[in-house]
Amino acid sequence: MLDKQHTDCHKVIIPVRDALDVISGKWKLPIIIAIGRGHKRFRDIERSIPKITSKVLSKELKDLETHKLLKRTVYDSQPVSVEYTLTPYASTLNTVIVALQNWGTQHRKKMLGKSSED
Repeated sequence: MLDKQHTDCHKVIIPVRDALDVISGKWKLPIIIAIGRGHKRFRDIERSIPKITSKVLSKELKDLETHKLLKRTVYDSQPVSVEYTLTPYASTLNTVIVALQNWGTQHRKKMLGKSSED
């Protein structure tokens, strides 16, 4: 029975860990949200996310591109311009983002003493 409990637990833990490896951290979801709200250029994304540094944004954009959540397009213009767009695969995170938003709103109310479920 104990082995079955461990196996069942691992069936949940391993995919959750895999997901968190991709989207965890302070910046990945805010970047995805910013791009999804229409901020496509590096400086626009940077301005839309308070306190993110250029170095961190650059690293996180590369990581999200590696995980196929966004696409980087370089336009041969003068000066050269670069745009970031979400891939169709990134839209699979929409329900996760909405669930986190709802839970975060609920949690904030609870922590501030405004929840009837205290």
